[in-house]
Amino acid sequence: MLLVGVTRETAPGERRVALVPAHISLLTKAGLGVLVEAGAGAAAGFRDEEYTEKGAEVAPSREEVFGGAQLLLQVRTPGANRANGDADLPLFGSQHVVIGFADPLDAFDSAAALASRGTTCLAVELVPRITRAQSMDALSSMATVGGYKAVLLAASALSRMFPMLTTAAGTLMPARVLVIGAGVAGLQAIAVARRLGGRVEAYDVRPAVKEQIESLGAKFVELPLEATAAEDKSGYATAQDESFYRRQQELLARTVASSDAVISTAVVPGKRAPVLITRDMVSAMAAGSVIVDLAAERGGNCELTKADETVVVEGVTIFGPTNLAASVPYHASQMYSKNLVTFVQHLVRKGELLLDPEDEITRETLVTHNGAVVHPRIRALLGLSEAVEVKG
Repeated sequence: MLLVGVTRETAPGERRVALVPAHISLLTKAGLGVLVEAGAGAAAGFRDEEYTEKGAEVAPSREEVFGGAQLLLQVRTPGANRANGDADLPLFGSQHVVIGFADPLDAFDSAAALASRGTTCLAVELVPRITRAQSMDALSSMATVGGYKAVLLAASALSRMFPMLTTAAGTLMPARVLVIGAGVAGLQAIAVARRLGGRVEAYDVRPAVKEQIESLGAKFVELPLEATAAEDKSGYATAQDESFYRRQQELLARTVASSDAVISTAVVPGKRAPVLITRDMVSAMAAGSVIVDLAAERGGNCELTKADETVVVEGVTIFGPTNLAASVPYHASQMYSKNLVTFVQHLVRKGELLLDPEDEITRETLVTHNGAVVHPRIRALLGLSEAVEVKG
């Protein structure tokens, strides 16, 4: 029997778990066993007893999970756990397949380290944005949580309330909220800001999202700019040239200055986030305003952002969270777990794991296999030119 292992997360501040008890039956029905490290779900609100009640076995140590399981589910594989991930490397072997966030386009050295152990790694952030892969798209699930929590963070720090209120003391005007980037996180931020009563505007380089923005009750900020190839074939954002970003900054300046809260979500996979909000633009904002920069992990959309820090400049508070999903661990774990279980179901046939190189989902997410880094983009980053044939 193929045994699925779930380990406790060791990255600082990471409270999610890769598998929740409610989804264990989906794996056992597929002919798989489940082995969970003791305490793996505690930070997310799931007790060991809940796992055993659903048919999983709880192992007292991490080493026992690695020693018994062949398929490992993690929120952060070593590449996405830069603080403590290397401690797990000696536990990985050629018998292991690990699925989780791997940050392969940045931590490609970690991909090489896993390959040297003979471990097969599939990175969920590389799931292609195609219709049949939507239920496996963990990146979008976590972006949904991030967009929701970003607005709550802004609302709690803002010097005014979001909704318009008519009171005995007079009428309070609604807060003006600007969301930059209308991907999954941005659209969720728009929806939450609107529910809180904010007057919401949103900007995206893709004119095609105007209808989505307006359907949520926000105003689309139109700038006389034309982006070339704003999305790649997998549906992820692509970088623009420096002249485009400079012109974008100039045109956005007035809208940013008139906003009370700015939620910024613009990221390009494997690249530094574009700087869309300059120091001068921050200086032009009213004191008491707030910026929540969801691109902080990639350097930030705001020139003044510092990852996982709160910066106050001329009365403007700038938040740089890098893992808001972990601050809502119960529901974030539920969503992530369902994505991973669906992914596993896609890979398993009659209780056996089958890696089909002809399948687009498998091909795009497979980072290492049979002792080699096999993903073309990551091979290029490592300076490895020749392609590697993948055999299931």
